[in-house]
Amino acid sequence: MATEDLARKAKEAFQNEKVKAALRTEQAEEVSDAVLDRAAGLADRLTGGRYTEQVERGRHAADERIGTDAAGRPPRP
Repeated sequence: MATEDLARKAKEAFQNEKVKAALRTEQAEEVSDAVLDRAAGLADRLTGGRYTEQVERGRHAADERIGTDAAGRPPRP
């Protein structure tokens, strides 16, 4: 039940216009890149490097949906 409640609250937060605007800033992009880099590195270490290519594809896919792109455009849905 706690997981479902947390997921519902997160979904509600990401639908808030102020949150959406904050996530489109350059600062949010820098933070998200750092978090994604660390998560990808951890996943790569935990799998012994066996799935490096898949980890990088997942990291890239997540990065496309978080923050902004190089031109400052919001992520695609």
